[in-house]
Amino acid sequence: MNRIAILVQLITLAAGVAISGECRGDPVAAPPPVSVVVLVAGNVWDGLADAALGPMEILVRDGRIAAMGRTVERPAGCRVVDLSKHTVTPGFIDCHVHVTMRPEDEGAIWALAPADKAVLGVQALRVLLDRGFTTVRDLCDMDFGGYTTVSLQRAVEKGLVAGPRMIVAAHLVSTSGGHGDARPLVAAQTPVAQNNLADGVDEIRRVVRTEVSRGSQWIKFGATGGFASPADDPAQVPYSQAEIDALVSTARDLGIPCTPHAYGDEGIRRSVMAGVRSVEHGSLASLDTLKLLEARGVFLVPTQIAVVRFARLIDDDAFWTAVNEPAHVRAKYRKHATAILESARNLSNCGVKVALGSDFGTFPLAQNNATEFAELVNNGLSIPRALRAGTSVAAELLMQDDIGILAVGKAADIIAMPGDPFDDITVTERVEFVMKGGVITKDFR
Repeated sequence: MNRIAILVQLITLAAGVAISGECRGDPVAAPPPVSVVVLVAGNVWDGLADAALGPMEILVRDGRIAAMGRTVERPAGCRVVDLSKHTVTPGFIDCHVHVTMRPEDEGAIWALAPADKAVLGVQALRVLLDRGFTTVRDLCDMDFGGYTTVSLQRAVEKGLVAGPRMIVAAHLVSTSGGHGDARPLVAAQTPVAQNNLADGVDEIRRVVRTEVSRGSQWIKFGATGGFASPADDPAQVPYSQAEIDALVSTARDLGIPCTPHAYGDEGIRRSVMAGVRSVEHGSLASLDTLKLLEARGVFLVPTQIAVVRFARLIDDDAFWTAVNEPAHVRAKYRKHATAILESARNLSNCGVKVALGSDFGTFPLAQNNATEFAELVNNGLSIPRALRAGTSVAAELLMQDDIGILAVGKAADIIAMPGDPFDDITVTERVEFVMKGGVITKDFR
């Protein structure tokens, strides 16, 4: 066991980690639960239908859904959970999180020790699980000298840390001066060791192979600049087509999918032509480019709460004072605000596969990442499409056919919320019951 994994275990054994009373219980995984549970649901949505399906009972045995129906058997010794006043759905999936990042530490994140980042990760994972997110994809460790999120993923898998199952892209593969280069954030004479920088085809192939060898299950790369990074622009395209082709083909040969951080059309198009599985953000994408994704079967993870609301509130001085972003961030949003809002609306005018991702970690921990559901709806997506984005479509993107829907034989990732999300999408932000793999991790009683 490496030092980060040992530290994570010691941290979770030594103390509870919570935020604003939201986390209930010990962050260490719970002892073995009752293996048979019957959920009595007032309303059920299976992750696929265009509306809720009405009252139903669900029998969970040994971590899986054993039966579903108006009534199910109740084996001796089973626990019966009364969810008659709740809507029961598949566990949520967030396809774009950063558990080792906090906005308040953005300027100093590179100075934090790996141990500090592991602590942030333990805290974030518990928060995400309590909000109903039973699976997440972490798309960039803030430890550019190590692999903290890989260690956290293994800790969750072993039951040392309570949290969603994790799928990890360890780092953002970036050009020098690109979105993943930390050096513009520090003084020019300050040495910064980074293992994610790759310029040219040979370096790209080396970095991709190293990422995979260290446990990355996805490769993420910077196909455009960004808003938060000070030295580039979201419309810039740092990698050539040949470089992106080399990156994606190297990962493909190793059986690993790729996704770009990409805002503008050209970076998105180069990435799609190279064969990526998804695109992150896509906030400046034209309707033609969105239709290209649709035609090629490429998923879009639009992270709207982390982008669109900044454009919508570009002239709200009180908002910008509260978020306390550097001046260059607001200047970039002002430059691109019209295109961001137009692209967000265009999602409802095409059939691109939208998977939910919030960019959790780039906004305060107290802000619920489930607000992404309402943001998608506010920008034109239908409620069924938004809900599928965070369940069945997200599972399809992540190639996880055991989760994302409620059906006999599937993993028992099941959550419950008061009210009906088809009437009020914001009830997704008030999850009161969470079961992950048949284990109840949050109980409203």
